[in-house]
Amino acid sequence: MLSLYLSPWHENCFTCNHCQQPIGTRSFVLKDSNNYCLSCYEKQFALQCVQCKKPITTAGVNYRDQPWHKECFACIGCKELLAGKRFTSRDNFAYCFDCFCQLFAKKCVACTTPISGLGGSKYISFEQRQWHNNCFNCKKCSASLVGRGFLTSNDDIICPDCGKDF
Repeated sequence: MLSLYLSPWHENCFTCNHCQQPIGTRSFVLKDSNNYCLSCYEKQFALQCVQCKKPITTAGVNYRDQPWHKECFACIGCKELLAGKRFTSRDNFAYCFDCFCQLFAKKCVACTTPISGLGGSKYISFEQRQWHNNCFNCKKCSASLVGRGFLTSNDDIICPDCGKDF
């Protein structure tokens, strides 16, 4: 005889409420006064991961009101795990910061690296082109043009002093 919460059971009577198989010494879960073997409990009641469709039995991640295993919640670009990390999304796909910047961020005309806007960083935009603030410099003398007037010469930007030579 098994004793469960001070209630005696015959070994053959202590069965899973769903599959009716004897539980014996296997792990089980008591839910709503019914006993379930672990496998049946997971199939019937556990959240299913959106990615792999398997039950989530330990801590998971909730993204867009959908459950994920921590191991399944990864960047769509590089597959880096995103749980507990900074990430962003586009078109319902999650991206790590680096992949998002490489794929979607505007690129600085001067240094060609992505302009992330991280931390409220500012950038300059002029005629469909963008520059990081620290890259917005005169092509001839390298003086910063942030907050100053400037001239254009083909695709270059120059300060008014260097523009006097034209």
